[in-house]
Amino acid sequence: MSNPFGDSNWRAMSREQIDAGLNNSVAVAGSAEIANGWGQRSDAMKAKYPAHLDLTYGPRDRNRIDLIKVTEGGPVLLLIHGGYWQMRSKDFFTCFAAGPIAHGINVAAIGYTLAPDATLDEIVAEIHAGVDALVAQAGALGIDAERIVVSGWSAGGHLTSTTLSHPKVKGGVAISGIYDLEPIRASYLNEKLKLDEAMSKRQSPLLQGAGPNKPLALVVGGAELPILRQQTADLAVHRVQHGLPVSYEEIPGADHFSIMAELEKPEGRIAALIKDLVARI
Repeated sequence: MSNPFGDSNWRAMSREQIDAGLNNSVAVAGSAEIANGWGQRSDAMKAKYPAHLDLTYGPRDRNRIDLIKVTEGGPVLLLIHGGYWQMRSKDFFTCFAAGPIAHGINVAAIGYTLAPDATLDEIVAEIHAGVDALVAQAGALGIDAERIVVSGWSAGGHLTSTTLSHPKVKGGVAISGIYDLEPIRASYLNEKLKLDEAMSKRQSPLLQGAGPNKPLALVVGGAELPILRQQTADLAVHRVQHGLPVSYEEIPGADHFSIMAELEKPEGRIAALIKDLVARI
């Protein structure tokens, strides 16, 4: 029987095929221009909400958070950018606060040190430190430390899943993530990430025995690369098998970049999933 996701068996691929099977920037025509647009809209978002930008949560340059606050004492979405842990920054991602803030959800767009300047273990720890900082400063910032959820795209989808283990995080929405890092380790992406087998398995949700018993919505585009679609579905099955709360859906026709419109638009499907998640905590 053919695989509904297409050619997703990376173990049967050559190095060249694995590289192509993970390269979202090449797979989506005009991806650089799309990301530039995100950066411009993020600048506009920060200009509109300048009160809590570049909040420091750690000692390194990228250990900063842009808090887009719209509701005093309200819930918080920690928003994690993508770029395969080695590209981009929060400064092109803050625009995606537009969807959640329309529903009264404060949004904290977090930056983190990129590989090779940080290992994946260190990046995961930085995101946890960011949650710690939001909790510690909740009173001063006027946010609810008991109502923190997390969402991220691409590498941020992976980091969403690894941040669920933080005791203050109540749930997550992971978008177009990678949850088994072994194909990353076999690809061009590992030149900067420098994963060894132990770290790859340690930070791969699909290779763990279970996972945090918190709700996780998994979303991927129907037009995304087969490996990403497969991994999203596999993590949903993994969580079901371990009795963990999970939902899974594909956005029909969405590629790795166009899917983010569903977060940026207040009426978008991903914005709705975040709204529903917050309503349950």
